[in-house]
Amino acid sequence: MGSSDQVAVVSDERRDAVRGYIHAHAGEFVAQLSDWLRIPSVWTDPERADDVRRSAEWFADAARAAGFPTVEVWLADDGAPAVFAEWRCDDPNAPTVVVYGHHDVQPVDPVELWSFAPFEPAVVEGPDGDRLLGRGASDDKGQVLYHLLGLRANLAAANRTTPPVNLKLLIEGAEESGSPAFEALLRTHLDRLTCDVVVVSDTGMYGQGATTACVGMRGLTDCQIDLHGAGVDLHSGSFGGAVPNPLTVMAHLLAGLHDENGHITLAGFYDAIRPLTDRERELIAKLPFDEANWLEAAESRETFGEAGYSTLERVWARPTCEIHGVWGGYTGPGHKTIVPTDAHAKVSFRLVADQEPLDVQAAFSDYIARNVPAGITADVQFFGEGVRPYLVPLDDPALQAVARSLARAFDDDVLFTREGGSGPEAAISEILQAPLVFLGVGLPTDRIHAPDEHAVIPLLLKGAEAVAYLWDELAALKRA
Repeated sequence: MGSSDQVAVVSDERRDAVRGYIHAHAGEFVAQLSDWLRIPSVWTDPERADDVRRSAEWFADAARAAGFPTVEVWLADDGAPAVFAEWRCDDPNAPTVVVYGHHDVQPVDPVELWSFAPFEPAVVEGPDGDRLLGRGASDDKGQVLYHLLGLRANLAAANRTTPPVNLKLLIEGAEESGSPAFEALLRTHLDRLTCDVVVVSDTGMYGQGATTACVGMRGLTDCQIDLHGAGVDLHSGSFGGAVPNPLTVMAHLLAGLHDENGHITLAGFYDAIRPLTDRERELIAKLPFDEANWLEAAESRETFGEAGYSTLERVWARPTCEIHGVWGGYTGPGHKTIVPTDAHAKVSFRLVADQEPLDVQAAFSDYIARNVPAGITADVQFFGEGVRPYLVPLDDPALQAVARSLARAFDDDVLFTREGGSGPEAAISEILQAPLVFLGVGLPTDRIHAPDEHAVIPLLLKGAEAVAYLWDELAALKRA
């Protein structure tokens, strides 16, 4: 999309007009978002399916009201509704941008841990600015809706009747369920989704006072291991020490996944990894990371992990293996001295750039097969094919356009982060055959996926401002 050396194209006059428009419509934006947050669009709950469809129709109506001439609701194979909207530029040479986000939200259980009703939004004062309370305020309805405000600000400031890019929105309805049918939906509508770049607003910034752009998401694959020994639970006095114990075997298997330096022991696990460059490590080190505060937030006393890497490098740019649950045998009150017949565990791997989930699955299955003794049968069931990692090169022209837009909106230098979580970004980029970049303004303190989710209203408005600049930046890249 042109050169990364392209200079900023937004004048001070245009910036003032954009800010004035957003300030004038801030109250309207908050009221509109509050209306959307009242819809409990929890796709993981079958009883909320109608609410998710209602949420999709709500956003479809909002996109039409913002001026999009083409708005449709697409149903994935699992019935999850996605909203597609398109508004073409009057310049036939303009680039095409797809904006991805989601309108489904996490469940609110356990609701008793909330200090407010999760689907009754309200505005309260906060230490970082007024907050909008409600499930989905940050993840992801707030960050989707600011695209409409940002576009309107762009049009008003430039006195335009069409966007400076061919703009397409694709807002899915099952992201919090792992987007199981989303790739098929992309392929079904591939002819409608051709583009030059994809912009994702489902990420956040490093923290209040640190203006950052995300450049990467980790991949993921997870599984359940089932070990089976004797056909029945056995008396440990009569059989213990003479037959293999599935729980003992499981303990050895899980303990053996890491060595004394925190390295994962699967054969070939690190072979494909794209190592951190000196520049990337330098940029991560520039972030105002306070390890003591980080530990306090985690209610933990010590850091732990792969030797030779900082805490942020471990959670953003290095792969991990985590054990999520182990069970089997007798766990009731008192004692029951048995050699149990079964043992079970759940394990996941977070992956980084150039690792393939299916390769990790094969390596893990081989590890289990090689280390299970005679007398124990093992079954490993993976939960799907996994999610591939995604990493944006620091010199990517579209990323530089995002950085200039954020710098203009926040009047600040922009640093770069990664996120430890996983999403469908690699699949989106691969299927649409387009580079993908992130523009998100959520905070780690927004309590997404947790009780008391909220969004910082001034940051949502800054997100809208950055969006208003981004379309001009990307249009200029195409001309360069």
